[in-house]
Amino acid sequence: MDWVALLLFVSVVVVLLAGFPVAFTLAGTALIYAVVGLLAGAFDIGYLDAIPSRIFGIMSNQTLVAVPLFVFMGVMLERSQLAENLLDTLSALFGRIRGGLAIAVTLVGMLLAASTGIVGATVVTMGLLSLPTMLRRGYAPSVSTGTICAAGTLGQIIPPSIILVLLGDVLSSAYQQAQLNQGIYSPETVSVGELFAGALLPGLMLVCLYLLWLVGLAIFRPAMMPPHVADEGAEDSSLASRVLRALLPPLFLILAVLGSIIAGVATPTEAAAVGSLGAMILAASQGQLNLHCLREVVHRTARVSSMVFLILVGASIFSLVFRGFGGDDVVRHMLSSLPGGVFGAVVVVMLVMFLLGFVLDFIEITFVVVPIVGPVLLAMGLDPIWLGVMIAINLQTSFLTPPFGFSLFYLRGVAPSAVATTDIYRGVIPFVIIQLIALALLALWPGLATWLPEQIY
Repeated sequence: MDWVALLLFVSVVVVLLAGFPVAFTLAGTALIYAVVGLLAGAFDIGYLDAIPSRIFGIMSNQTLVAVPLFVFMGVMLERSQLAENLLDTLSALFGRIRGGLAIAVTLVGMLLAASTGIVGATVVTMGLLSLPTMLRRGYAPSVSTGTICAAGTLGQIIPPSIILVLLGDVLSSAYQQAQLNQGIYSPETVSVGELFAGALLPGLMLVCLYLLWLVGLAIFRPAMMPPHVADEGAEDSSLASRVLRALLPPLFLILAVLGSIIAGVATPTEAAAVGSLGAMILAASQGQLNLHCLREVVHRTARVSSMVFLILVGASIFSLVFRGFGGDDVVRHMLSSLPGGVFGAVVVVMLVMFLLGFVLDFIEITFVVVPIVGPVLLAMGLDPIWLGVMIAINLQTSFLTPPFGFSLFYLRGVAPSAVATTDIYRGVIPFVIIQLIALALLALWPGLATWLPEQIY
């Protein structure tokens, strides 16, 4: 009955493409298959008996408590006008040089990624704030939209990212399961802090590659990125003070959150609580914090967090039923029998995740696909930190790739009608190539992801 496990996976993908809610699709489809399997005598009901303990494990997971806190921090920072202040200030700072506005947008995207970690919110915010300005200053629509999409997706890889929190928890479980399957009964664990440290250098490398591309484009295709002649009447001294006032608060918040996690001073949950308080202080300093704002932020946080945890519950039920039909053995046999050994298995898994990224959100892929393939790949001797960073960059690439990338849809929703969809597609292609280069570099030199965690931990 091993083929039933593969049929279950295909059925879930088909139902998701039909537009049904993710959490109910995962749990509902799995339970239907389980009932049919019970009636046919091909499924052990003991797997369903484990559902309550799985749900209780989710409820008592201290790491996952960081998710609503990080969501709260990101939503609150949206209301604090942080992005608007950063963009105005950095545009004034780099506006005189050719391509300076695109550089400013990339740097703001990096800072927002490290502050909020919410991709959709970053792309929409940057699209609303910077796209009209870039078009008004004569930037080519393809350059403008490509830069905004690429900068907005940095929230996937630059910590503290929500996807890294979720991925760290799932990879930790997969790593322990892989060791237990190998007969190691005192398994090592992987912390979210280690994954944050591992993603830091590859994330900064991506930002540097983006900036190199923009600088090269400004040099060799100057007509696409004109300089801004007007200086907005700001003196150098006042501009320097504006830059300091705009940069210091988010940098302090990033240092407080990310630095405390990497240094081992605080757990991700404790650091997220500090970040939430810092976001409220920033919003209050901008005059944006009031009862109406707080109520809206709490409601949005509750909606997003409920969605995440409901998907996690559905994914847990799906994984139990998938395992009950022998899906783990099927995946292990398929990956171990591929030509090329470990390299071939990694390539196939990355390709499958890349294609699934067109139709599934990163939360669904993290909760559904990673628990299936993670233990198999980790049992082959792969480093869990390296694998986690590879998955994050791979999904980030998928979200940028035309014609189905999620970031493209986010920007299309807020872009003016004068900007054609083909302009967005043309604009992101160079950044997709940069992402693939970054993946290749990380595959060739795993130390890009593993060196910093080894030095710290």
